[in-house]
Amino acid sequence: MKLRFILALALLAAAALPATAQEWPTGTVKIIVPFGPGSTPDTVARLIAEEFKHQHPNATFVVENKPGASGNLGTDAVAKATPDGSTIGISIGGPLAINTLLFSKLPYDPKTDIAPITQLITQPSVLAVNPSLKVNSVSDLVAAIKREPGKYNFASIGTGSLSQLAMEALALKSGTKLVHIPYKSSPAAVLAVIRGEAQMACMPAVSVVAQAKAGKVKILAVSTARRSPFLPDIPTLKESGIDVEADAWMGLIAPGGTPKAVINAINRDVVEIIKLPKIRDKLAIQLMEPVGSTPEQFRAQIDSEIARWGPVIKAANVKVN
Repeated sequence: MKLRFILALALLAAAALPATAQEWPTGTVKIIVPFGPGSTPDTVARLIAEEFKHQHPNATFVVENKPGASGNLGTDAVAKATPDGSTIGISIGGPLAINTLLFSKLPYDPKTDIAPITQLITQPSVLAVNPSLKVNSVSDLVAAIKREPGKYNFASIGTGSLSQLAMEALALKSGTKLVHIPYKSSPAAVLAVIRGEAQMACMPAVSVVAQAKAGKVKILAVSTARRSPFLPDIPTLKESGIDVEADAWMGLIAPGGTPKAVINAINRDVVEIIKLPKIRDKLAIQLMEPVGSTPEQFRAQIDSEIARWGPVIKAANVKVN
């Protein structure tokens, strides 16, 4: 009799585990985007929200934009939300990793106040130059910079941005010196290279490819660890002899303390979504590849970004506040 009672309890406990995971969503789910409407994270959030609605027709999914403070404002809103799965968010390498090195104090701690769900996408950046430089490779560019140190400058989309850090890393790894000129947006930075106000930039590929096809800029390399399927003929910086990797990734997060079963349920659903052929095709328009990692793999990605950019930020003396 006692054995039957113990077995019954064990079966009830085992049955409760998948049921807990199935409890998400229980009502309205808010998806916070730390950038404005029309931004790349906003586009991805809305694609996911629409598919969540198909998966869970009895639940409501609302995308809320909270731009400001280099993505910190919206990410903080996720961090401070109730950890029950009713609030999740999209974020990028800045608020989750790089900003911990740039800001003297953040309103949240990404290690404890944020629960990673999955890395959603990876997006290549490209090293682009003004054609007037007459260089055809990264080695040509480095040689030109070394011949006349201090002469050349690069455009970025702001101090502390990945576009700045990638170029600072390139200068550091190649033993060269470059002058930084920040702009307010990718289009403005690319236009600066086209006009010759800046000689080069490392920008998201989607903002450069059309200009390269028109002959207004020249792409020398991609900054990701491997070649992009969208630009298969363009070598990586590492292939070109410069040990620099800059991945413009994006991920899904929840408040720290969100139950593991809920995290796993969201992970399962969103990984299924981003690997749908129709979603893959829509992401490809923005030159984005779906990833779909585990929460543990995503945490490791965040930690690796902090380790990668810390020495670069220190060497280049990059400061925001």
